[in-house]
Amino acid sequence: MTERDHKPERHRGPVTLRREAASASGTADQALLDSAGRPDWKVRDAWRTLRILSEFVEGFDTLSDLPPAVSVFGSARSKAGSPECEMAQALGGALARAGYAVITGGGPGVMEAANRGCTEAGGLSVGLGIELPFEQGINEWVDVGIDFRYFFARKTMFVKYAQAFVVLPGGFGTMDELFEAMTLVQTGKVTRFPVVLMGVDYWSGLLDWIRGVMLKQGMISEVDLDILLVTDDIEEAVQHIVEADRLTK
Repeated sequence: MTERDHKPERHRGPVTLRREAASASGTADQALLDSAGRPDWKVRDAWRTLRILSEFVEGFDTLSDLPPAVSVFGSARSKAGSPECEMAQALGGALARAGYAVITGGGPGVMEAANRGCTEAGGLSVGLGIELPFEQGINEWVDVGIDFRYFFARKTMFVKYAQAFVVLPGGFGTMDELFEAMTLVQTGKVTRFPVVLMGVDYWSGLLDWIRGVMLKQGMISEVDLDILLVTDDIEEAVQHIVEADRLTK
């Protein structure tokens, strides 16, 4: 491996930045949402709408012909061979054999494992990357990859082109996707949309708090918890998705 191979690489939507160009700070999302430097908002924010529109057009055009798909979420920090990565790889293969494409955030860790399992089982593996202030990029197991600048455009694609979400152990980004999916189902924005949590031990503390605090204090209803299936069984997870899919046809 040469010295050039060790230089950083960043992605800004369709643009790839390497070496010195990759060291520039800030992201498109940060420029849009940060309250600093607001005097120019009337000019710059108006023009940003065209870039935002282009991301939706690119996503819709690229993904519109996908077969039925499942979005899989989990930590980018998980190491190959960890229990969650092993589970994700097996899940990706099982979903592919059931006739589903697998959509992930396209990064390393759990995402890469799910993409790999799908690809090795002959399925279509999709990665929706995002511009971040640190190096990431699309993993090598992705067949169809799109790099986004804006989280909200990317998040729309995860929901629009999936029949279900499967959420494995992860951090804030994983929690964000989980609770957004639950909110969309709870408010009726999407219907018959299974949300599966895989990793009973990992999720048990959160679920205990939801039941013991949120539900007990009336912040949610008992029926809201019916949105979730919590399991360690890959076959059960896939069958749950298949059965819910059949009810929509």
